[in-house]
Amino acid sequence: MKKSCFLFISFFVFVFFCLALDVNASGEYVIFMDTNNIRSGPGTNYSVLATKNVGSTYYLKSSSIIQDERGNGSCDAGWYQIDYNGQTAYVCSEYVSAVLSPDEETTEPTTACEAQMKEAGFPASYWDSLCSLKEAHPNWTFNAVQTGLDFATAVDRFTSCGDSLLQTNNSEWIDTSCSYTEGGFVSVNQEAVAYYLDPRNFLSERYIFQFEDNRYNSALESHYADIAREIVDGAQFYKYHDSLGYDISKDIAEGGKTYNVSPTHLASRMYQELGATTRLKNLYQGTFAGEISYAPVNPERGDHYYDFRGYYNFYNIGVTGSCVNGGGGATYCGLTLAKNYGWNSVNKAIVGGSQFVYSNYIALGQYTSYLERFNVVPTDTSKLYIHYYMANMQAPSSEASTAYSAYKELGLLDSAFVFYIPVYNNMNASIDNSPNGGTGDNGSSSSPSSSAIGTIVSSAGYKMSGNEINGISPNTNISTVKANLEAIAGSGNVTIKNAKGSTVTSGTIGTGYQITIINSSETRTLTVVVYGDTSGDGVINALDLLQVQKSILGTYTLNDAYKEAGDPSKDGKINALDLLQVQKSILGTYTISQ
Repeated sequence: MKKSCFLFISFFVFVFFCLALDVNASGEYVIFMDTNNIRSGPGTNYSVLATKNVGSTYYLKSSSIIQDERGNGSCDAGWYQIDYNGQTAYVCSEYVSAVLSPDEETTEPTTACEAQMKEAGFPASYWDSLCSLKEAHPNWTFNAVQTGLDFATAVDRFTSCGDSLLQTNNSEWIDTSCSYTEGGFVSVNQEAVAYYLDPRNFLSERYIFQFEDNRYNSALESHYADIAREIVDGAQFYKYHDSLGYDISKDIAEGGKTYNVSPTHLASRMYQELGATTRLKNLYQGTFAGEISYAPVNPERGDHYYDFRGYYNFYNIGVTGSCVNGGGGATYCGLTLAKNYGWNSVNKAIVGGSQFVYSNYIALGQYTSYLERFNVVPTDTSKLYIHYYMANMQAPSSEASTAYSAYKELGLLDSAFVFYIPVYNNMNASIDNSPNGGTGDNGSSSSPSSSAIGTIVSSAGYKMSGNEINGISPNTNISTVKANLEAIAGSGNVTIKNAKGSTVTSGTIGTGYQITIINSSETRTLTVVVYGDTSGDGVINALDLLQVQKSILGTYTLNDAYKEAGDPSKDGKINALDLLQVQKSILGTYTISQ
């Protein structure tokens, strides 16, 4: 254990303090935070045994960092020695995180919160994140859902042909054995599934809401209409009916209360499924009638003319891959279901959709957005691993971001939220990345959005100030930010570059990164600011603390976005308060507002 000492300045008094920072590792395995090579020796001149991406995990053979043997390249931070398929191998420590094994039974709590989390059934690898959240939000309750499932087995079952889809340019995640694509979604492999299936990757203030209890919370009853309106206000499906003098947020609140579903969940699901644009306007306007040709695909459907005027579907229910690929298209599939259910008014469609969500998912044990995608604790065991609302793996985190932004905007983050977070057996197992295929069930437009760039940013859950984009939490993956923005902007309309100007699709996004967003009328590039991250690596650590300290002393200069990041107190100057906030963030006793 090495101690790093820093100078803390308070009320013009200079005091030295020390942080106990383990510069080697205290963990027993490593998790890849970016695409990284596994090599036969501690240097880039050694052969590559395999290339793995975000979320891959391997046992450490030693917690000591081995110095780089410079060859045709280098890893200045040094190398970890790992066990790769029974042989000794090496990974550059810059791109992995060394952590405690989640199945380490000998790990003992060191705080009252950790003891509470252990008692609740969470492995040690959950404790830090959950206790940080508990510190910031004492009213939040975390419940461990013991699935009893082997993690690698669950990953394998969710990686069958077409079960798991993403909008991604990360070639390391794409299932090369499957040629199926739909609306920018592609089938992905086991490493991608493992990343989204592992709850520990989403235990942040924003993304934990994919584990929120989606049953009706009476404590929020007086706020639900406002929450729903906050979520859908910028979407075209809301604006259309608002222009007709009809506020659908009241129907969302009514449907939730009637059928024991959180209106937050209903509004987030509507926004996720219909999007902010007019792409699926036939499902929500109630004006569609026309001819749709099915021959020779399904001639038994009879008359090609369908009159769906007066019918609505706000949840995209029934728009399945099998129906769409059978020749119907989203309009036919969605409005046929609406007509069958008798959703011949806006109120009936929204309230009736609430009943559908409750009866077909929440009542069957899928009471969080995560469980609606990954059905791992069903009341009917025959539905294990199947019966999911959507094939899009990123949907739960997108909906979580939407809910979080609404709660935060309305000042409700300190409400008594309850979260149900799954735990698997053998969560540290290495994933054997066998590719599989896909026959998708979702789609998303690749056409640029007509929304303003600022609207795209705010709808994705972030903030724009001038030419800067913030609201991005530390340790956020690039692919998550890209997916959140493209859910509004359209597939392929967001490009992210690192501080060196190279296009990136994975790894941790940090201060100084550039995000280019295209809409139907302009292209704009925004610079990322993660408050507290002055070094630009996307995490808040001792290096940032040192840079802020030296900036105060005048021995180091922070410029542009990095200077902005060094002012987490947001008072326009870098001073002792900022130093204190960064220090407390590192110690886990304070969460910097982004």
